[in-house]
Amino acid sequence: MDATELGRWSRFAGKGGIGKCTALQDYVAEEPEDLMFMKDDEITVLMQLGEEDLFLGYCEGVIGRFRTSFVRFHGRLKKPVMAKRSSS
Repeated sequence: MDATELGRWSRFAGKGGIGKCTALQDYVAEEPEDLMFMKDDEITVLMQLGEEDLFLGYCEGVIGRFRTSFVRFHGRLKKPVMAKRSSS
């Protein structure tokens, strides 16, 4: 992930993403793309990835993927809105 994309996801996380969840247990990243978190950490959900139980999330300033089996969602996730950027 390049710095521009990282910045965009971080700003989106600051606005609450598409929802929140809480870690049910500690998870140590197994791959570089995985999100590491500790039990009871709050994760901001950024988007659902290709698989049904795989999401992109933000926790403690880090962005990575996580599986739903390790978290409890706080409610229904918002539907992402894709907005076109206007070029200046």
